[in-house]
Amino acid sequence: MNDLLVGIRVSVMLVQKAQGLQRIHLKISSSPTWQSMCELLSIFTKFLNDDDLLRTIQSTSGLAVILFIKAMFHPPEKIPDLVSSLLLRSVDCASIPEWFLNSCRSLCCADVSESALLFLCQGTLTMLDWQNGRMGPSGEALLLDTVHVLFTLSSQIKDSTLEMFLSRTLASWTNSVMFVLESSSLSLKDSLNGNSSIVRRLLEYVYTHWEHPLDALRHQTKIIFRNILQMHLLTVKESELEKSDLAADRFISELTESLLQLEWHIKGKYICLGCLVDCVGVKHILALAKTIPLQILDVMGDQSLVPYASDLLETMFKNHKSHLKSQAVNSTWIDEWHETWVSPLLYILCEGNLDQKSYVIDYYLPKLLNCNPESLRYMVKILQISTDAKTGSYDSRGALGALMACLRTARAHGHLQSATDTWRNLVSGAKIKQGLIHQHCQVRIDTLGLLCESNRSTEIVSTEEMQWIQFFITYNLNSQSPGMRQQICSLLKKLFCRIQESSQVLYKLEQNKSKCESGNELTEQHPSVSLQQYKNFMSSICSILFEALFPGSSYPTRFSALTILNSIAEVFPVSEGQAQTVYQLSLDIDDARFQTLMECFTSTFETVKNLAFDLLMKLPKTVAQVQDSEKLQGLFQAALALSTSTKPYDCVTASYLLNFLICQDALASSLSTYLKTQHIACGHGDKSAAVVESNTLMVIKCLLGNLEEEVSQAEKSLLQAAASFPMYGRVHCITRALQKLSLNSLQLVTGWRPVVEQLLLMSYRLSAVVSPVIQSSSPEGLIPMDTDSESAGRLQMILNEIQPRDTNDYFNQAKILKECDSFDLEDLNASVPNSDSSAEIKGKEGKTCDVTAQMVLVCCWRSMKEVSLLLGTLCQLLPMQPVPETPDGLLTVEQVKEIGEHFKQHLLQSRHRGAFELAYTGFVKLTEILNRCPNVSLQKLPEQWLRNVLEEIKCSDPSSKLCATRRSAGIPFYIQALLASEPKKGKMDLLKITMKELISLAWPTDDSQSTVPQVHALNILRALYRDTRLGENIIPYVADGAKAAILGFTSPVWAVRNSSTLLFSTLITRIFGVKRGKDELYKNNTMTGSEFFSRFPELYPFLLKQLEAVANTVDSDIGELNRHPSMFLLLLVLGRLYPSPMDGTSSALSMAPFIPFIMRCGSSPVYRSREMAARALVPFVTIDEIPDTVQTLLAKLPNCTDQCFRQNHIHGTLLQVFHLLQAFADSKYRMNTYFQQELADVAVCTKAKLWLAKRQNPCLVTRAVYIDILFLLTRCLDKPTKGNQPVLEHLGLWEEIRKIISGSELITGFPYTFTVPGLPQYLQSLTKLAVAAVWAAAVQAGEPTRDCSISFSQLLESPFPEVRLLTLEALLQRFSAAASGLKEKELPPLLWNMGGTFLMLAMKENHPECFCKILKILHCMDPSEWLPQTEGCIRLTPKEFLNWTMDIASSERSEIQSVALRLASKVIVHHLRMSDETRDAIAPKLKQWVQLVVSSCGDHLPTESRLAVAEVLTSTTPFFLTNHLILGLQDTLALWRCVLILLQSEEQAVRDAATETVTTAMSQENTCQSTEFAFCQVDASIALDLALAVLCDLLQQWDQLAPGVPVLLGWLLGEGDDFMVHVESEQQVEEDYLFEKVEVNFWAETLIFVKYLYKNLKSLFSKSNWCLLSFERLCHLQRTASEQCHLLTQLFKELPPTAEFSKTVEFTRLRIQEERTLACLRLLAFLEGKDGKDTLVLSASDAAAEANQ
Repeated sequence: MNDLLVGIRVSVMLVQKAQGLQRIHLKISSSPTWQSMCELLSIFTKFLNDDDLLRTIQSTSGLAVILFIKAMFHPPEKIPDLVSSLLLRSVDCASIPEWFLNSCRSLCCADVSESALLFLCQGTLTMLDWQNGRMGPSGEALLLDTVHVLFTLSSQIKDSTLEMFLSRTLASWTNSVMFVLESSSLSLKDSLNGNSSIVRRLLEYVYTHWEHPLDALRHQTKIIFRNILQMHLLTVKESELEKSDLAADRFISELTESLLQLEWHIKGKYICLGCLVDCVGVKHILALAKTIPLQILDVMGDQSLVPYASDLLETMFKNHKSHLKSQAVNSTWIDEWHETWVSPLLYILCEGNLDQKSYVIDYYLPKLLNCNPESLRYMVKILQISTDAKTGSYDSRGALGALMACLRTARAHGHLQSATDTWRNLVSGAKIKQGLIHQHCQVRIDTLGLLCESNRSTEIVSTEEMQWIQFFITYNLNSQSPGMRQQICSLLKKLFCRIQESSQVLYKLEQNKSKCESGNELTEQHPSVSLQQYKNFMSSICSILFEALFPGSSYPTRFSALTILNSIAEVFPVSEGQAQTVYQLSLDIDDARFQTLMECFTSTFETVKNLAFDLLMKLPKTVAQVQDSEKLQGLFQAALALSTSTKPYDCVTASYLLNFLICQDALASSLSTYLKTQHIACGHGDKSAAVVESNTLMVIKCLLGNLEEEVSQAEKSLLQAAASFPMYGRVHCITRALQKLSLNSLQLVTGWRPVVEQLLLMSYRLSAVVSPVIQSSSPEGLIPMDTDSESAGRLQMILNEIQPRDTNDYFNQAKILKECDSFDLEDLNASVPNSDSSAEIKGKEGKTCDVTAQMVLVCCWRSMKEVSLLLGTLCQLLPMQPVPETPDGLLTVEQVKEIGEHFKQHLLQSRHRGAFELAYTGFVKLTEILNRCPNVSLQKLPEQWLRNVLEEIKCSDPSSKLCATRRSAGIPFYIQALLASEPKKGKMDLLKITMKELISLAWPTDDSQSTVPQVHALNILRALYRDTRLGENIIPYVADGAKAAILGFTSPVWAVRNSSTLLFSTLITRIFGVKRGKDELYKNNTMTGSEFFSRFPELYPFLLKQLEAVANTVDSDIGELNRHPSMFLLLLVLGRLYPSPMDGTSSALSMAPFIPFIMRCGSSPVYRSREMAARALVPFVTIDEIPDTVQTLLAKLPNCTDQCFRQNHIHGTLLQVFHLLQAFADSKYRMNTYFQQELADVAVCTKAKLWLAKRQNPCLVTRAVYIDILFLLTRCLDKPTKGNQPVLEHLGLWEEIRKIISGSELITGFPYTFTVPGLPQYLQSLTKLAVAAVWAAAVQAGEPTRDCSISFSQLLESPFPEVRLLTLEALLQRFSAAASGLKEKELPPLLWNMGGTFLMLAMKENHPECFCKILKILHCMDPSEWLPQTEGCIRLTPKEFLNWTMDIASSERSEIQSVALRLASKVIVHHLRMSDETRDAIAPKLKQWVQLVVSSCGDHLPTESRLAVAEVLTSTTPFFLTNHLILGLQDTLALWRCVLILLQSEEQAVRDAATETVTTAMSQENTCQSTEFAFCQVDASIALDLALAVLCDLLQQWDQLAPGVPVLLGWLLGEGDDFMVHVESEQQVEEDYLFEKVEVNFWAETLIFVKYLYKNLKSLFSKSNWCLLSFERLCHLQRTASEQCHLLTQLFKELPPTAEFSKTVEFTRLRIQEERTLACLRLLAFLEGKDGKDTLVLSASDAAAEANQ
């Protein structure tokens, strides 16, 4: 194909270059040149008509045909007419030369293909000379004919590639037009001005395709739109060409206004507005929409719109700047520019949501600074002023965050001269430090970015910067956000690159000292000093990072530390030759650190294992090689043991260990003795072979030998294998070892060949063992987990049935098991002793362990998964020999076919998703290899397999083993793999064949035998539409798929309906995009009707016909109930469409015909259908048409005098009115006079049908909707217009509403029970209206409810909880707003003095939600208002009320408990603020309150409970945590312990709430000097450190060191946890209950807490008089610590040699306890005057030696 394309291009180039060919017609027709030209033209014509060729070849052939015609046809003046006749398919064969007819006969007939016509148009526009109108009037006619042909083709072409060519051709046409218009006739100008039909069609094309999924096509629409504007300018008179007049041009002004009216979620709007700005300037657009900069910034929270929005803003502010500069006489223009473009930016940076700010900083801010760098100082000046007022929080960056973002962007883009300028002139060092530990993660990232990023890669890193980086790393490694971790690692890598690059400059300066003058900015100090600082800095960074890999460190910490260490190893490579490197990581790695990296292999997260392995591989051999033979043997044995563990992650650890050992030069010699005992022949191969390859071969042989034995045992007893030696670990290790080799360049071929054969045979054997379970009809429940002896007996019988050596009949047909009381278990091959509880198997170490169904299943599916991945690896990496006899090949053709057959059988018959999903991964590798294979027979295999499986699906043989349940199980995966590997640049023939076959099968038929094939087809189609690799190639089949899904939904067979629903859901996502918003119809997941139907034109008549059929039946007078299932799907599609701005110009695809049918669907007898019809109607009606449509719908409603009406019809109509009004109310016309007037007209119509809201209407459902409509009108119209009273009063609507309420059941009582349909809905609607009426009456009267027919008290006394709950929610909203302290939200007089009411309600309320709301309201109110009323209202003293509240907080475990705790705490604080008598009265209750708080902050409790505790602690901090010891030391320390526990919670929200407590504690008068971060918003990681610092300071202030320090030392030691009991219980869980999941805190790090506590205690001891400490208590601690130390020594000795791998959990727990004990001992030694170590060592240490001291 490529050669063909090159040949055509050479021919074209030759004709273009050889000018003499232009006169070839003068030569005789028999000349060789002429004959060759004719033959080539004939060949190119054939290529042009051959749709089986690549589109690129057809396209180039189209160019060649036109070029040859241009070169050969005479006279040239008639060429346009000839080409025009070709395009219009109207060639007169009598009037053209014979040579042309012979060469281009197929182009002269009427049935030229669409693609041929398109490429002829392309050739016409590309190859003919359009400059300066050289072709005259006939050329102009040809131009118009071409565009009409292109318009016709645009409605016919559906292939995505052809669509792309069409858009390019249209863009090319507009370019050609601009050439012609410069010297064209007036008639052509009239045909192409802005108001012409051609331009309207072009605009329609732009509007239809500007949201197209292909980026390149969207780009072409931009070119077309820009050219349309240029074309219009060329057609208007020269006198009108002034830019000032352009804005007034009718075409331009209408275009601008129509674009501005569009919604901002339309991407094309941004592109077209940008073109308009370039054309007419931004001044005109700012005049029409002054707030447009803020409008565009507001949508920048949506990632999909950000690039378009930022590009438009850039175009606008650049244009505005140039306009203002040209108009201004001085520099004052900059103020207007700042006000327009910078002020909205600063508002967003301080107040916008997180995503919005991030995108504005990344996309908009750099462009703004690049345009006007001077704006930086303006921004910094404003933000510096704001920073002091608002520092931000965990959910807001504040001005500090905005400041750091601006400075970071400015420095990264070179707008700051150097770092020194930044710190000294723009921002203080204290602000930098605050930013590095700010509570909001993005502020920390921006501050780090400010330090790390620079536009100059050789800029010297200052000492201050290095100190700040160290400070940052100390507290920010343990970040839960993956995005933040990636950014931290990326920024630090940039810093290291800067250090490396600048160090090279410093080395050169050091070598050329004569050039180092004092004025040089690079040499403020001597280069050698800077280089030494670099070395010290990098060394300290590595120390921090290795310390972070302490025992028990969290996944985020390990990930961050290892990633940064990997970056250091990459940036500072091992120096070779003359190259100088400022730092080498290998020099800082000792044995302890090497061991730390090795222990990272035991992490349960594979990412950590991988990072540690990569780092070890980057180290030089002198560091990474293990020479100790005994250690190598121990590691190898540990790896082998792990490879057969029953815990899946252990085999991953084993694979990393083995891959590490394979790289050891000494491995072969160390293991020679060990491997002999395994009877594995390990030849060392050729001496020249790489060590790694020979080691890999040796290890694989060893694993293979073990695996053979285990598979042999599994063939006898699958249970024994599942319990003792699940085989998947061995296979996994083999696959990983192979993947690390470059298997296409192996040297030990003779050694590998038998191993490969053995691997294949072993894979098939293992697959045969486990496949009966994987392929059973219900693999998950194959073995029942029953406890009685009879069930245990049956368990053994079933296990006997599934022995792999038996037939598979058990799975094909059910067997009736004979009842028996006892049976002989000796017949079983598995050595399974009888048990009363479950199957028990003797494990490897002789222990008895339970065998559960899950264990057997995991063993089977993981084994199958690993076999599939192994086979995929063998296919992908091993060289295939094209002929079996080739000596160097390792895989024969027959073996490849066998592998393919294995995958086929497994994918088509497996039922377990885990098994066939991973088999798919391996099979994809095989199909990719086959498609690239030179062997033709192998190349044809995918097509052969595909045809076979399609035939098997089609025939629906009852004996077929294909799985018709589980969404067809592996069948879709099998077909996906075969199609996805087909080359995308080809014609995709396999895809075409498959889609045609599947769509025909998916179509409903009357044949009952076709049900199973139909289900398979629907499931496979779903998988193919979801497959992103098929891309736009699948789009031409979307319409047929949608039809099949909609029709399939009407099937009487449940399986078909289910599969159709799943397919339909996938198609909705494929067409409208992935849903990213919470709304049911998110704006980004919608499409204009014209765009939708132009992409899928065949759906227009189909959907219209289906909807009409549904509407006709729904609306008929026949009494029978017809649910019309397809209505749901039809309305779901239609609800995502909305009118196009060009709708109406193309009547063929207008959405108007759908509207009456959707309205009629509102009469459906199904409630949900009526609701969907109402929602679907909204986007079909434009905003301007809504008022008239609503009035029309209201007019259709019956009057109260009508005798015969249907409530379903009324309900459907009312729902449509409600949803239309809601859309109108949410529109941008909200505050317009037009809006108010239109709604007033609607309100008048509503009054005419008010009977529907009264008792005259017996249906509560329709009453409820009508009341909802009234409520909506009251919300929208309750604003006074200019000089008039509110519209509602003017119309008398409030009066009518009051009558409705007074006549309703809220006043007269309810005769209904909950069995009445619609009662809850009616109650809710009526209550909302009543609440609105109460507020309205209060506002109008100026005093409480003078005119209102109902009060809040009446609503709160309703017997129905729905009424009470809605009323309480409305009241809570007002009380919460008043409690926030905002003046504009002061409490209205109506709600004054309601405390007594709520107290009485609280006592008698039994509905949990209502009770919770009452407690929240009381919490919002000031206790001084209602607490004194408790005795009068509820017969409880304030003290008894406190008891009552605390009892609720103690007994409930839900949201009520949290609210009650908050309320009790507020009451206690109120009492403390009162007189001493009151304080003394509640003193006994304080201890109970403390216990309540302590018991509510455990990790096992709900998040809400812990958030409440954090809030309570924050509110009581000034009284209990930092004040004099009101509670007593013990209780005060208990509360501080709660703070520390919450700071280590796994939930970010809880940590942030606890951080607020610490911030409050640091900001008190007596504590603000304790730390340098008082009044700052800090992150939880440093808050933990700061909290301990404040606590130690307070103990000293309170003079409570003697009783307090032992308590803190107890925390350090871990007193209260019997760690040995914990170890034993953990061990039991690990060994006996392998799949039981326990809650684990993955964020908290015990040793970090220990480190901070140790640091602060040591600091306290250094500066305080510690002689007063309790000697007895210290002696007790000394004894406890020493005993633990001794115990730890014994426990370490009892562990196996490689305990870190074989007993990881126990080993880690002991290591953590060891560190705690040693820390305590060091502090006690320090107190005794001994030489305690200065820092806590959080790395591997010699435990025994430390303990014995």
